Amino acid sequence: MEPDDRPRTSRRRAGDGGPRRGADLGSRTPAEQETQAKELCLRLLTDRARSRAELAKKLTDKGFDADVVARVLDRLTEVGLIDDAAFASQWVQSRHTFSGKGKRALALELRTKGVAAEVAAVALDQIDRDDERERAAELVRRKLRTASLDFEVDGPGGRSSERDRLVRRLVSMLARRGYPQGMAFDVVKTELAQAGTDTGDLTES
Repeated sequence: MEPDDRPRTSRRRAGDGGPRRGADLGSRTPAEQETQAKELCLRLLTDRARSRAELAKKLTDKGFDADVVARVLDRLTEVGLIDDAAFASQWVQSRHTFSGKGKRALALELRTKGVAAEVAAVALDQIDRDDERERAAELVRRKLRTASLDFEVDGPGGRSSERDRLVRRLVSMLARRGYPQGMAFDVVKTELAQAGTDTGDLTES
């Protein structure tokens, strides 16, 4: 199952097993704080892989001091439990395969996860243009299986407004998932043609 797509109700919410924000952390020694912070990180990492920035935000929100956060995350990085490159690679593969996200959407998701641009770029390079186009085509074919393709000509020049509305919906669906507009239109036109729909008069608007 892909990251972030599991039911939220099954996860521990407010506490995540760690202290509430400001809950007696000031009375604890740095060593005690580090132990608590490390335990919280390990619980979070058991749930799913996370970027360093995600863990830093979680610890900060719980009220841990900045120097404690830095030391704990540095140690977890040293032992390989935090690895933004591996996280980004896993995220891209999972979200592209299971959610059908295009590279633009994936780049935005990695940015919100705090992954450095150069690290994200390497992960995104796993998906080439052919991979992206084929995944977009799969999404369109899935939609077309439940769509009526029996269009009546009702517009000027023999155009079908029903067909054109379907094209706009499919192109918009791909655009929302992060596929380039030009690729989205070309994929939709190709898949409609292969399904037996006349697309000779279709132009990208």
